[in-house]
Amino acid sequence: MLKYHIQTSGRSLHAQEIGFNDIRTTLQALYAIYDSANSLHTNAYDEAITTPTEESVRRALAIQLIINEELGLNRNENPLQGSFVVEKLTDLVEEAVLMEFDRISERGGVLGAMETQYQRSKIQEESLHYERLKSSGALPIIGVNTFLSDDGSPFVRPKEIIRSAAEERDRLVAEMDQLHHRNEKQAAELLDELQRVALSGGNTFDALMAAAKVCSLGQMTYALYAVGGQYRRNM
Repeated sequence: MLKYHIQTSGRSLHAQEIGFNDIRTTLQALYAIYDSANSLHTNAYDEAITTPTEESVRRALAIQLIINEELGLNRNENPLQGSFVVEKLTDLVEEAVLMEFDRISERGGVLGAMETQYQRSKIQEESLHYERLKSSGALPIIGVNTFLSDDGSPFVRPKEIIRSAAEERDRLVAEMDQLHHRNEKQAAELLDELQRVALSGGNTFDALMAAAKVCSLGQMTYALYAVGGQYRRNM
C-alpha cells in the first residue's frame, strides 16, 4: 500500500579511508532491500568530496546488482520478519515518527512549521549532534576517529575529481548571457507575474514552470528574493 524510495546515508560518507564508504553503503542498501523498499539509490563512495565519477558510480550500482543477483537471502520476502529486535526497533521508530507528526501539527502543519523554520532547525540540531559525537569519539567511525592506520588515516582523494575546466565555465557564462539577452522582454513579464503570484499566495509552481522556459534559475531565484526575502542560516 505504501511505495517508498530509499537513499543511502550521505553523512556516513567520509574523506578519510574513502574506500570504506562502499562497505557502509552496502550495509545500508541491505537494510533498505530487506525492508522491501520499492526504489533504492546507493551513494558513490567519493560523494564525500566531489561529484561522483564514472568509476565510483559503477561501483555504487554494482552494490545493488550483486545484492539482487547474487545474494539468495534477498529472494525471500522480508527475511528479518519475526525478529524481536527488529519488531521492537520498528515500534520505536514508528512512535518517534508519530510524535514528530504531532509536533508539526501543533505548529500549524507543514507550512506553519516552515514559517518558524522548525524542520530546518531540527535538521541542523541533528547534524550538529552527529558532528559532536564524531569529533569526541563517542560515536566510533572506523578509519575516521578510531582504528586509524599508522599514518593517521589521512584524507585520500580518488584519481579523478570532477572540476569544470575554464573553457567550459566561460562557455556556460556566455550561453547564459545570450539567454538573458534573447529573452529580455518576455523574461521581465514572466518574472513580474511570478512575483505577483508569490505575493498573492497563488500557484507559484505553475508560474515557475512558465518562467523557466525563458529565464535562468538565478533570475527566478532573485525575483523571489525581492518579494519574499532571502534565507540566512543560523547556527
